[in-house]
Amino acid sequence: MTQHVSPPRGGTGKAATVDGPPAWRAQLGRADVRTLTLLGVLAALVLIGGITQPDAFLDTRNLQLVLTQASVIGVVTVGMTFVIVSGGIDLSVGAIVALASVWATTVATQEYGFAGILFTAVVVGVGCGLVNGVLIAFGQMVPFIATLAMLASARGLAEQITDGRTQVVTVPSVLDLGERDAYILGIPPLVLVFAAVTVIGWLVLNRTTFGRRTVAVGGNAEAARLAGIDVRRQRLYLYLLSGLCCGIAAFLLIVLAGSGQNTNGNLYELDAIAAAIIGGTLLTGGRGHILGSVLGVLIFTTITNIFALNNLQSDVQQIAKGAIIVAAVLVQRRTASTH
Repeated sequence: MTQHVSPPRGGTGKAATVDGPPAWRAQLGRADVRTLTLLGVLAALVLIGGITQPDAFLDTRNLQLVLTQASVIGVVTVGMTFVIVSGGIDLSVGAIVALASVWATTVATQEYGFAGILFTAVVVGVGCGLVNGVLIAFGQMVPFIATLAMLASARGLAEQITDGRTQVVTVPSVLDLGERDAYILGIPPLVLVFAAVTVIGWLVLNRTTFGRRTVAVGGNAEAARLAGIDVRRQRLYLYLLSGLCCGIAAFLLIVLAGSGQNTNGNLYELDAIAAAIIGGTLLTGGRGHILGSVLGVLIFTTITNIFALNNLQSDVQQIAKGAIIVAAVLVQRRTASTH
């Protein structure tokens, strides 16, 4: 039975709770169990890949490829995690990546070299995030509808810019980032960027006022407002953050593919949402885990790689992903009902 001790009259007004530390330990314990479970799933997939295709899967180049591919969707997932924690959703991330990638690879943009491509990708991503944020925070539009409209608009604009053609990158300094000569201690630069975004995202969500406000808005927006948090401004900032992550991911994709296409980022929104969910982020908001989301991305990317190496059909791969998502949600519900 939980026992609360009321503060004495005239005291500090802070209530001491006997079960405070145990509750904190229990919450930390649940996070540890979830992380260990995801690590176990990832280890099992690595084992399966090593057994079915030992030479190909465990090859250093293939492992570097897995991490590189995970980097692009991983950066998007970090931004998506923040949005979902706040109780929102962003269905436009894939389309924003596509628009940013094609806008940053036009002939006019490439004339400005490396800086021009990077700047354009980031600005386009942040600009789209700004539109989403304004519509949702100040226009009072439902996030699902606002971001769905952005999805359609960004895809259409991306197709209009490219006229359905692939835009090849001709800037050597951008293409060189994807070459093995640019690897640092055997680690591709794209993976290092992903790692940096992950660390920054974890610190912001778990160690800053911005992160606490994000969790508060997702847990109970009205209570957060009464506590003095500007809910509308917070939501605007979150969609700006999501757009920023999309812009960074678009640049990484340009480096990886060496081109810009209007089909880039296809289904990124679903992959990012799925990775966040299996990582322990509640779709209803109020709780999220950057590390869990990253592990979710690695799990899905590893599954894709194993299926490709074994020449298995993509429909079976999608069924496997769906089964993992369902299992993750059921585990979340079971965990919530027992605590």
